[in-house]
Amino acid sequence: MLNHFKTAFFLALLSAIVLGIGYLIGGSAGLTIGLIIAVAMNFGMLFFSHKLVLWMYKAKEAPKARYPALHTMVEEIAKTAGIPKPKVYIVPSDAPNAFATGPNYKNSIVACTQGILDLLSKDELKGVLAHELAHIKNRDMLISTIAATIASIISYAAFMARFAAFTDDERGNNSIIGLILIGILAPIAAMLIQMAISRAREYIADETGARFIRNPLPLANALAKLESESKRKPLRLGTESTNHLFIVNPFRGTGRAFVNLFTTHPPMDLRIKRLREMKL
Repeated sequence: MLNHFKTAFFLALLSAIVLGIGYLIGGSAGLTIGLIIAVAMNFGMLFFSHKLVLWMYKAKEAPKARYPALHTMVEEIAKTAGIPKPKVYIVPSDAPNAFATGPNYKNSIVACTQGILDLLSKDELKGVLAHELAHIKNRDMLISTIAATIASIISYAAFMARFAAFTDDERGNNSIIGLILIGILAPIAAMLIQMAISRAREYIADETGARFIRNPLPLANALAKLESESKRKPLRLGTESTNHLFIVNPFRGTGRAFVNLFTTHPPMDLRIKRLREMKL
């Protein structure tokens, strides 16, 4: 419940920042433009970004005849979750990882690297798949798309604020200083909030996935293996902008509280600890 509240709070805060900047730069007109851009970008990214991600990671749909056990696990978990079975894809990489994407239940996708199939036991893989289907069930693609889009708008609006500060001679010194501060601090705040949302959604997916299979230990054990092995075999495809999609982030922080503010995933030791202490 706490992580759901954090998500709602941080999304509201992101929206407030972008609307506030729009109003300061252009008054009500700037506010309206900000809203229009936000809606347009949200819809575009939501409905087309999953295709880009699959292309970026060279993912191919997994033939059921070749991966019968994988399809069976996905089908069983989807039935428990009360959602249609997602399409199953394989990423041709020996780096152990997995992700879920798609704009809605009907067009959802779960993808596994070849490395994670080779590394994990059947129960551990089922725990990972339950985590990924939990992201689909909780509509995390929608939430992360909205957060990323608003954060991008904030960065653009902050650039406009810096530009306005140095080109508008009619503004007073206090107004110029304020615009400069907004231009510098707003993108940092947006990035921190976006990453806080991502971390909250990971905790929720861990818990939801564990409830799907009625056992938190397979996922906890899988995360421990993935934490160790992913350091040795980092995922070399794609870009850092897609880190939030994966169950293991190859660009993790060191575990210090300050560093963790700049990561899309919670510290792995905390995720594992929560799962092992979870009561069903």
